[in-house]
Amino acid sequence: MLARRFTIVCLLMSLFGMFFAILVAEAGRPARSWDEATRLCRLACPTNLRH
Repeated sequence: MLARRFTIVCLLMSLFGMFFAILVAEAGRPARSWDEATRLCRLACPTNLRH
């Protein structure tokens, strides 16, 4: 019984560790060029031309 609980806890902790590693890796990546272009275009390009 104790071994089963220990196994479940270890599996859950390894899943949490993998998800945390993915979050840390994504935060460290530089922004993609097309993401920057769309962000800048939203600010500079008028798409709503109401008078």
